[in-house]
Amino acid sequence: MLHTIPPHARLYLKPAWFVPTPIGLADGSAARMGNGLIWFQGYELSAFDGARRIARGVVPVAGFDEAIAALPAALAERAQRLAANVSAIRAPLALGERTIRFDGPQVMAILNVTPDSFSDGGKHGDDPQAAADAGFAMAAAGAALVDVGGESTRPRAARIWEGDEIARVVPVIERLAAAGVAVSIDTRKAAVMEAALAAGAKVINDVSALLHDPRAMEVAARADCPVILMHAPSAGDDPHDNVAGYADVVTDVFDMLEWRVDACVAAGIARERIMVDPGLGFGKSLADNLALVNDLAIFQGLGVPVLFAGSRKRLIGALSNEAPTSHRLGGSIALAFRAAQLGAQMVRVHDVPESVQALRLWRGLADAGLSAV
Repeated sequence: MLHTIPPHARLYLKPAWFVPTPIGLADGSAARMGNGLIWFQGYELSAFDGARRIARGVVPVAGFDEAIAALPAALAERAQRLAANVSAIRAPLALGERTIRFDGPQVMAILNVTPDSFSDGGKHGDDPQAAADAGFAMAAAGAALVDVGGESTRPRAARIWEGDEIARVVPVIERLAAAGVAVSIDTRKAAVMEAALAAGAKVINDVSALLHDPRAMEVAARADCPVILMHAPSAGDDPHDNVAGYADVVTDVFDMLEWRVDACVAAGIARERIMVDPGLGFGKSLADNLALVNDLAIFQGLGVPVLFAGSRKRLIGALSNEAPTSHRLGGSIALAFRAAQLGAQMVRVHDVPESVQALRLWRGLADAGLSAV
């Protein structure tokens, strides 16, 4: 199969044939995903010529080097680089006095201080202390990072002036940061990023992957802080706009995130400070979202931690008799658990205690499997 792939093809690798432990397997027959607890014995290799998939098959880890030698030189080099990225150590995020390590999946808590977010808009009203108290509870429940957002990114949400967004988020961030809580700012606007970082936020989480605001990349690079790059089909006012559609949603999202990671590195942001998020639900159909969940492991080929944000998303309602957002806990937990199985280093959630409990169970099962003889 590999010898028929032309040099101009686009190549992708996805870990496959997962195993609970490498113990008892022949040397070199299993590879580890990053520095986590996931081991696998094969790479699913896909090649595309334009929008058409021209090759797809699983190459055993044990025979990987020999197999890719049949590829054109540039593609063999890319295959080696993607495999190295899958197994590369994910450096911890150093956030001042706090450090987030990625030897197991971590939880990011969603703290919206907006009147119109799709799930919990208006929950905290205009009371920054109440919002901060909710953030304290999330941290106490086990969230490694509290993600504060002051503008809704639901479909067709009204855009707000940056000054209003700053007024919403800064008092909350100041209270959380003063108490030692690790905070990220969920925004697309450079001015909001600057104000949030000055108030004590340590991470920028941008649904436009630093494309919406022309100054965003400059602000992030100058701050030398971790950034989370999310895929959205549009960097305009509505990130859900998707006029062009997708040729193949998984590889299209991969390509965009790969481009943005490279752009950040070129701008002076260290790769060790970059995370990616495939943007579940943003300008994507139910079929698109399911494909992204099932193929989540492909994004480990970017060599940076993967954030998965499926909490209370529309696909849960679509698969459960149109359950409203307040009745999507079960689906949210199932998605978080599945994301952990496929290697996500962090999950972004509304329901922190339940999600932390689920991931502790996942960790216990993984530890037990890894130590089994």
